Amino acid sequence: MKFYEYIDKQLASLDGRDQMRKLTNIDFTADGAAKLGGREMMNLSSNDYLGLATDQQLKKEFFDRIASDPCSSSYSLAAASSRLLTGNHAEYEQLEDLLSQMYGGRAALVFNSGYHANVGMLPALGGKGDLVLSDKLNHASIIDGATLAGAKFKRYRHLDCEHLETMLAKNHGKYRHIFIITESVFSMDGDVADLRRLVELKQKYDAVLIVDEAHGFGLFGETGCGMCQQQGVVDDIDIIVSTFGKAACSMGSVAIMSPLMKDYLVNKMRSLIFTTALPPLVVSWTRFMLEKIIDMNDRRQHLAAIADRLRDGLKLKQLETMGSSHIVPLVVGENTAALTLADKMREAGILVFAIRPPTVPFGTARLRFSLNAGLTEADIDKILDNV
Repeated sequence: MKFYEYIDKQLASLDGRDQMRKLTNIDFTADGAAKLGGREMMNLSSNDYLGLATDQQLKKEFFDRIASDPCSSSYSLAAASSRLLTGNHAEYEQLEDLLSQMYGGRAALVFNSGYHANVGMLPALGGKGDLVLSDKLNHASIIDGATLAGAKFKRYRHLDCEHLETMLAKNHGKYRHIFIITESVFSMDGDVADLRRLVELKQKYDAVLIVDEAHGFGLFGETGCGMCQQQGVVDDIDIIVSTFGKAACSMGSVAIMSPLMKDYLVNKMRSLIFTTALPPLVVSWTRFMLEKIIDMNDRRQHLAAIADRLRDGLKLKQLETMGSSHIVPLVVGENTAALTLADKMREAGILVFAIRPPTVPFGTARLRFSLNAGLTEADIDKILDNV
């Protein structure tokens, strides 16, 4: 019973600091509004950045394909095996071929999720005798992967390439391999890494550069390949990780790399080897969505415009915000104040959640406005009227 008493005390402590989290049942309308407690609200807490998750026309088109050949193996509901056994169905090959074309011929390897990719990649590539240099605000999955790798793990100040170079210069030659790992668009601050500068440092110090495009894929670049494409460095980054569960409204992730690196990970990466493959239906839907997203520049431009409108409006109100992407934080400070403001927004029909430590640093609790291309300028103005 002591164990359960310990758990109860830990939960009570979280509750006392306004850090208690709970699962909330939320439904969605056909036009993308969130339904919470019987009320429809503007949804500002989803990663459906292109506003496609409830697009009825897209779903109808895909379901019509299924109806034309419902018994096709492409629409099976289960893979029932790992990829290295019988789970590597034809839909995987077609999706990876498409992704390879999108990224200029580089090899593509699909995983079950971004977490699967990040938690398994560094343990496969690195270990004792190696050094991982990670941006201080990188996602938990990257930190977990570095911890599992057993390599020396150090963090450089957020987006501070001068600090990173100091660490590279100090440690160059002391380790077997040095890995630099960063996100392209950071999920809590909405700011963007200088990938060109990181490529320069990788080349200067013979490091391996890994970039996580979870919040950039589908949203930047001529064909939506992300910030790596927008900054013109796709071919210079050793591994680009992109996820399908956000802008692409599906499930899974991909790593873009050299054919040699792909062969290595297929043989060494435990989170690929020892998990059941994605169902063919899911992989088929992902390919269908990517074929559409390639040509959605109008949505990408609209999303950028309304994000600028919201960020500029918050600054005019002398409120603290940051970043330059479709993720617009409003930093409140204390947990209770953030929760109170989130409640006020819900009363106005705007669904946004308070983001609190440990997800963000202590004293920086915030509302994270996660914008999508289905929002209008009038929606943005409504947000500004209620903050």
